[in-house]
Amino acid sequence: MLRDDDMKVEVVVIPVADVDTAKEFYERLGWRLDATPPGVVQFTPPGSDCSVQFGAELTTAQPGSSKGYLIVTDVVATRDALITRGVDVSEVFHERGGTTVPGPDPERRSYFSRATFDDPDGNVWLLQEVTTRLPGRVDSDRTSFGSPSELASAMRRAKDAHSAHEKRTGQPDANWPDWYASYMASEQSGEPLPE
Repeated sequence: MLRDDDMKVEVVVIPVADVDTAKEFYERLGWRLDATPPGVVQFTPPGSDCSVQFGAELTTAQPGSSKGYLIVTDVVATRDALITRGVDVSEVFHERGGTTVPGPDPERRSYFSRATFDDPDGNVWLLQEVTTRLPGRVDSDRTSFGSPSELASAMRRAKDAHSAHEKRTGQPDANWPDWYASYMASEQSGEPLPE
């Protein structure tokens, strides 16, 4: 019988024409170069449990035919960081009524603010800002934060929400650590947020 934790996406293979050029590009992104067998190059984005692999003989797919999503907590800051690394990133945009609109979503709602960049072969990477997951996307018992900046952003949002909570109750909350933890885990898993 298959258990819920029996399958995890570990690696996605992307097609590239020149392994050395692709390797230089993904190193420039700041992704971790992992140890692999000969003929395989593997990189893991910061905070990701899934890696990308490429190599001369790994796939028959056409170079540039891949598209991947990179989930970030602040698409503007991530875009700026990539640009400082020499990556050509689109302007930030959001969707409204089926139309692409320049700039981040005015309410900074999860899943709405995006930007894109291509690797040297034309494989597309879409940056998507996600701070609150849709229900069921993350197991509420297994929430985690992939980087110190992701954790710090979640703590800032919890702080703002907790301040509003204390205003509603009209009293300080001595149990704020538990409230923060509940808020942060619920936000990440898409569960109802504490009031």
